[in-house]
Amino acid sequence: MFYVNARAFVERQVNNTTEIIVQTRNKINEQALELPGGRLELYEPILDGLRREVYEETGLTVIEVEGSQKYVDTRGINPDFEVECLEPFCVYQTIKGPVDSVGMYFICKAEGNLLVVGDETKDIRWVPIDEVSRLMIEDPRQFSDVDRAGIKYYLKHRFEN
Repeated sequence: MFYVNARAFVERQVNNTTEIIVQTRNKINEQALELPGGRLELYEPILDGLRREVYEETGLTVIEVEGSQKYVDTRGINPDFEVECLEPFCVYQTIKGPVDSVGMYFICKAEGNLLVVGDETKDIRWVPIDEVSRLMIEDPRQFSDVDRAGIKYYLKHRFEN
């Protein structure tokens, strides 16, 4: 089985500090920390899937996606074959493991009230970047396998000079 995913770094600024949404996966035998996001439905536009996943898992509505102003598609050219192109923050591909997947991470802003429990998620909260970095240093394995790599990339390319 092969999966395509859209995942989010949902950011906000509080007192000159960047915070992101971190949640706990709430599935049987899975309790890892993770970012909002998940599998796209068949032929689902990427940003629609990203917005759906963030809403289902957090209760927040995505109001801004970095890079989305570069979006283009081929709608209307051939009604039997449409393609969209857009700029994510980064992409990943699993190269070993139990699940073969490719995904895109987007940096987003969102509004609304956080859910107490989302779609297969719990303990949904805003966490300062310094805390995320500390958690990664203390024990990176507390994060989901996919998000561990994504968070390392995010911390390196978003916050290191």
